[in-house]
Amino acid sequence: MNRKLTLLAVSVASVLGLSVIPNAQAATNTETLAKAIAKQEAEITILKQQLATLAAEQKQQQQQNKQVATQVDTVVQQTTKAQDRLSRFSFNSYGSAVYTSDEYFDNVQDTSAERRSRTDLERIVTEFGYQFTDDWSMEVEIEYEHGGTGTSLEYDGFDEFGEFESEVEAGGEVVVEKAEIRYRPSKAFGVKFGNIHLPIGLSSMLHKPNQYLTVQRHKSEAAMMPTVWNENGIGVYGEIADFHYQAQVVSGLNSEYFRTYDWVASGHQKRFEEVNADDLAFAGRIDYGNFKTGSAVGVAYYYGNTSGNRHKSNKLDVDGALSIVSVAGAFVEGPWILRGQYLYGSLDNADAITQANKTTPGLRPGTFAQLGSESQSFFVEAGVKLDEWFDIPMTVFANIDYSNPLMAVETGTATKRYENTWSSVGINYFPIPEIVIKAEGGLHQVAVASIPDTNFFALGVGYQFSL
Repeated sequence: MNRKLTLLAVSVASVLGLSVIPNAQAATNTETLAKAIAKQEAEITILKQQLATLAAEQKQQQQQNKQVATQVDTVVQQTTKAQDRLSRFSFNSYGSAVYTSDEYFDNVQDTSAERRSRTDLERIVTEFGYQFTDDWSMEVEIEYEHGGTGTSLEYDGFDEFGEFESEVEAGGEVVVEKAEIRYRPSKAFGVKFGNIHLPIGLSSMLHKPNQYLTVQRHKSEAAMMPTVWNENGIGVYGEIADFHYQAQVVSGLNSEYFRTYDWVASGHQKRFEEVNADDLAFAGRIDYGNFKTGSAVGVAYYYGNTSGNRHKSNKLDVDGALSIVSVAGAFVEGPWILRGQYLYGSLDNADAITQANKTTPGLRPGTFAQLGSESQSFFVEAGVKLDEWFDIPMTVFANIDYSNPLMAVETGTATKRYENTWSSVGINYFPIPEIVIKAEGGLHQVAVASIPDTNFFALGVGYQFSL
C-alpha cells in the first residue's frame, strides 16, 4: 500500500511539473492546452479514485486488524481459562510389586511348614482431584489390586433359604478407595462426605510405598481390622495450631464375615453392590503433629454395632457392638525414623456371632473357629537414613509386628494358634526420590510350642508421583 502511495505522489509531481515548464507552443495553441488540461484532469480523477480505493483498503485492513486483535484476545482468554481449570486439576499415583518367599502351613492343625515363593502386583492406585472453588474440592481414588478385575459376590434373598452366589472374574479387583467431596472454608474446619477413609490405624494415613519401611503393609493391622479402611459417610476435620482432628459417622461392618484369623477385618462391606447401613458407626481421631510429614502422637476410637448389617438378620438377635482403640506415635528427625502403633478391640456377643456364622447358608466356612471377644496388635519400626553420612540414598530398618485376634474369648480358653509375631530387618533404596526398592528378611513365630518358627524373605519395588 505504501508503494502505491509513493507511485501516486510521483505521478502527481510529474503532472504538476508539466504546468511550470515553459512551452510557447502550448501557450499559443489553445487546442493543445485544452487537451493537456483535460488529460491532467483525467489523470487527477484516476488518481483520486486510486486514493479512494487505497483509503478503503486501508480502512478494511484496520477493521481486519481489529478483528484479529479481538480473536487473539478471545484465544488468550480461553487459554487463560483452560490453564486455570488445569491448575485446579491434580493427579497422583502410586503402586507396588513384591516377591515373597516364606514358609506356610496348610491349616491350623498342620505343624510341618512348606516353602512357597510368590510374585504379586500388589496395587496400582490413581488419584484424581479437582478444586472447584477455594472452599469446594473433590478427590477420587481408584485401586487396581493384584492385576485382576475382581471377584463379585451377590446375595440372592429370593432363594428359599437365601444364598450367597460368587462369581470369579479374575484374581484381583478394581475398587474405589475414596470418592469424597470436601467443603473447607477455613484451615480449622472442613466437611467431607462420600466414600471416605476412616482415621483408624496408621495405614489409612501412611499407605504409599515410601511411607512405611517394610516391603508390605504392616501385618499386625491387617490381622485385626480393614487396612486403608474406607466407608460411606460424612465427617468433619480440621487443624488448630499443631492439632489435627477428625470425627465421622459412617456405614458399619457386617459380622457375617468376621473370622478368627483376622477378627473383624473381613466384615468390611466391599463384596456387595450396595452397603447395608442399618447400623452406623462413629470414628474419631486427634493427633498432635503430622504423621505424613514427621513426628506426631495420636489416638483414635471406633464404635459401631455390626448385627443390623447382616443379610441374614434372623440368624442373630443380639447386638454385636464393636470398639477399637488406637494409640500411635512417630519420631522423624534427621536420619532417625521411629514409628509405632497399638490397637485394642472388643466385640460383644462374640459367641453368638460365631454360632450364627456357622449355620448361615451359602457361606460354607467349614469348621468355623471361635471369634475373639477381645483382640490386640501392635508394630514398631525403626530406621536410619544412611545418606546422612554416606552418599547412598538408603535406609536400613528393623521391624516387629504382633497380632492376637483371640486375645480373649467369652467361653473356654483362647487358642494361641493365631497369636503371631513377625520380626525383620531390611533396606529401602531410593535410586530417585519417586522410586523405592525394598528388601526384607525375618522370622515368623506362632505362640504354640509345637509350631516351629519359620523364615521369610521379601523384595519389593514401589513408586509414587504427583502432577
